Amino acid sequence: MRVGAIDCGTNSIRLLIADMEEGADGAVHLSEVVRRMKIVRLGKGVDATGWLAKESLERTFEAAREYAGLLKEHGAQKVRFVATSATRDAGNRHIFTNGIQEILGVEPEIISGTEEAALSFAGALSSVGNTEQMTLVIDLGGGSTEFVLGNKDGVVASQSVNIGCVRMTERHVSSNPPSVDQIARVIADTDRAIGGASAEVDFSVAERLVGVAGTVTTVTAHALGLDSYDPQAIDRTELSIKDISKAAADLVAMTTEERAELGFMHEGRVDVIGAGSIVWARIIERISKMTEGRVSTAIASEKDILDGIALSLAR
Repeated sequence: MRVGAIDCGTNSIRLLIADMEEGADGAVHLSEVVRRMKIVRLGKGVDATGWLAKESLERTFEAAREYAGLLKEHGAQKVRFVATSATRDAGNRHIFTNGIQEILGVEPEIISGTEEAALSFAGALSSVGNTEQMTLVIDLGGGSTEFVLGNKDGVVASQSVNIGCVRMTERHVSSNPPSVDQIARVIADTDRAIGGASAEVDFSVAERLVGVAGTVTTVTAHALGLDSYDPQAIDRTELSIKDISKAAADLVAMTTEERAELGFMHEGRVDVIGAGSIVWARIIERISKMTEGRVSTAIASEKDILDGIALSLAR
C-alpha cells in the first residue's frame, strides 16, 4: 500500500510518500518514494500571542497545495495529516484545520504531546533499530521537545515540554550570536523543562540516546564537517556528547551571515539554530550526568515523527 504522511510543526511542514511492505520479520517497513520539507514558520509569534498569523497560514496552505499535487501524482491510497505544538497552542486553529481539510480532503489531527512522542519514538527506532536497550528518544522541534523512553517492548514513559528552537528564539534570542545573558535564559528554560520531564521520565535508566528533527541533524552535519546536507551521511551517525556540544557551540557563536554560508544549513533555520543548539547541547550534557556517564554518545536519526505517522497507517 502506498501511503502519505504530513507532519506540520511550528517551523516546518513535511511530506513523506512511501510504499508500506511487510518484511520477513513480520514488521512493517517503508520504502520512500517522495520526501519534502518546507520551512513555513506556522508557529511564528504563537508563544507570545496565542494566535496563528495570517501570513504563516498562507505559507502553510501554499505548501499543502503543493503536497496535495504530489499525493495525487504518486497515487497515495491513505493519507494522515498531523499537526503539533504551534497548532495545539493557537486560539484560531479552526482556520488552519478548515483550510487544510479543504485543500487535502483529509481532516488534520491536532495530536497531544503524548501521541507526538509515541510517533517520534516509532519513527526513530525504525532507523536505529528496535532493541532491548532502554532508549531515550529526544525530538527537538520548533515549539516543543518530546522525551520518550522505551525499548523493543514499547514506550515506557514520555513527556512533551514547551521548549524548541523557534519558541526559545522568540522568547530569549534577539541577536546572532546571542549574548551571554540570552544564552543563560535559554539554558534556564531548558533546565526547568528537563526538571519537569524528569518527574515522568526516569532519565537515569537510559542506555542509548537518539536525537531527531532539524536542530539535531543540522548540528550533526556541522560536527561531521559536511559541505552540503547529506541525509545518508547524517542518519544513524553516533558522535560523542563532547563533539556534539562543540559543534553546537560553534553554531551559537556564528553571525546570521556566517550560518547562511554553511552549505548544509537550510535558510529557514539560520535564525533559530542558535537557540536550538543551546537546547540540544544542554539536554545531552544533563542526560549524560543523570546516567553517571553511561550515556556518552548520541545518535542522530533522519527518521522521526514523519516516519512514525506513515507507519501508523498500517493499523
